[in-house]
Amino acid sequence: MTEATRTPILKASGLVKRYGRVTALDHSDFDLYPAEVLAVIGDNGAGKSSLIKALSGAITPDAGEIYLDGKPQKFTNPMEARLAGIETVYQNLAVSPSLDIVDNMFLGRERLKPGFLGKYLRMLDRKSMQEDARAKLSELGLLTIQTLNQPVETLSGGQRQGVAVARAAAFGSRVIIMDEPTAALGVKESRRVLELIKDVRSRGMPIVLISHNMPHVWEVADRIHVHRLGKRIAIISPKTHTMAEGVAIMTGALDPNDHPAGAYVA
Repeated sequence: MTEATRTPILKASGLVKRYGRVTALDHSDFDLYPAEVLAVIGDNGAGKSSLIKALSGAITPDAGEIYLDGKPQKFTNPMEARLAGIETVYQNLAVSPSLDIVDNMFLGRERLKPGFLGKYLRMLDRKSMQEDARAKLSELGLLTIQTLNQPVETLSGGQRQGVAVARAAAFGSRVIIMDEPTAALGVKESRRVLELIKDVRSRGMPIVLISHNMPHVWEVADRIHVHRLGKRIAIISPKTHTMAEGVAIMTGALDPNDHPAGAYVA
């Protein structure tokens, strides 16, 4: 099935975001299809972060449209995007170190006990949360962790990122966005996160991967969105373009149309 006949699960059209005289997004387009890993690459200052912030509700575009499952969306904050099913995993290991794994998994989504205890005494249903946390971590192969009650600060960087990914996979019903998920990790831990990405994709969940690590991008991405000067300039494939060609397109050294395989140019 071609892109022309497929329906994007998440789509943006003509996004504009200005900060005074600086144009961060210049009529930028975006398409994410079901069950794929779409990598977003671009040089520093290209507008990648602004694009992702717009898609995840962290900023409101000055112009343009965002569609989820074909329906227009107007996110005014990240919680609205999360409620719509868009979860984001940030590069700075966005977990609360002093809280345990279960508390981090359900942070902001704590469950109350049924009946009087929950409604009036606001008591947490820790048993239910622990069971679901264990099931999700086990599903993703992350139960090498000693106990779910240990503080996250006692985990390795890879395990912390694994908790963040498990949280996103547990609550992201439509899309998971990963912003430089391996940036703070070593080689072994990065490998585990890449395997997690592949595992989540195999379960049918589409992923947006923002990364400066080109070998990682070429390993896991199905398509690559090249961002430059505030807009998408091309969509390329790891199967038809080398890393060197991708970097050349990203920096403007190569026109996407000059490549033998061609490229979708926005």
